[in-house]
Amino acid sequence: MQLLLAPMEGLLDHSLRDVITRAGGIDRCVSEFIRVTDQCLPERVFIRVMPELLNGSRTAAGTLVRGQLLGSDPACLADNAAVLASLGSAGVDLNFGCPAPTVNRHRGGAVLLDEPDLVHDIVAAVRRAVPAAVPVSAKMRLGHRDESRMLDNALAIQSAGACELVVHARTKLHGYRPPAYWEQVAHIRRALHIPVVANGEIWNVADAQRCREVSGCEMLMIGRGMVADPGLALAIRDPAGVPLGWPVLWPLLGHYWRRIAGHVVPRHRAGRLKQWLNLLRRRYPEAQRAFDTVRTQDDPAWVDRWLSQPA
Repeated sequence: MQLLLAPMEGLLDHSLRDVITRAGGIDRCVSEFIRVTDQCLPERVFIRVMPELLNGSRTAAGTLVRGQLLGSDPACLADNAAVLASLGSAGVDLNFGCPAPTVNRHRGGAVLLDEPDLVHDIVAAVRRAVPAAVPVSAKMRLGHRDESRMLDNALAIQSAGACELVVHARTKLHGYRPPAYWEQVAHIRRALHIPVVANGEIWNVADAQRCREVSGCEMLMIGRGMVADPGLALAIRDPAGVPLGWPVLWPLLGHYWRRIAGHVVPRHRAGRLKQWLNLLRRRYPEAQRAFDTVRTQDDPAWVDRWLSQPA
């Protein structure tokens, strides 16, 4: 079994990847998407989104990170993939799953699933552009408006040379509303010969077990579930193990705060912390009290003092 950490635009960035992989249990991460339009991006853009490139494409805990690109121009994506590979990324991932309206309006993410031929051309161009030893993978949803082209897209991604496919088990129209349709991932898995990774609505050990049973996948990608419970990957691997308690998590909150201080402007730092605490409330009663404490605070110095106290 392999467990992958999903990206979450605006929350699960390199700072939270650092913290969550310190908790343990994650085999590999994917960066949040790097948007490609009509130009070859400078190296600093890749490093800003994925500073792990300066550490052998690994988090401080040693977990591999694969950079993700989003766009619709095969040639331009190929050029940028070549740069990403040259910087040492542990692979190139392609985003065909983002449901954000702004991204979709500019022909990025899940809207491309209406065009399986274009999906194929993007993957093929990127595969040709990077060295053979560099993995090229993709992430897709079940479709844009419906699931009618689900297998067309999956087969297009495989035939274009991808070595792995992550499937978020909802369409763009489903958004993030439960349920996740893991049985559809099973259809895709049976149709392909490359590894398929199931993603969507894995919040606890029981969800992970059921997802594996229904989808038939031995690889899972978890996003919000890991943010809400950074000990989830360890619990999935060993359900009888000791859960990650609040006294262990509290120093990680402080570490996260210090990390975001390095790249988030002061007025937005408390908001980022509140985002994480909001999800942590699903798992930790203590997170509710912490959220209530910091909810009205926007003074970084106050938050810094508060997080320096014992749990």
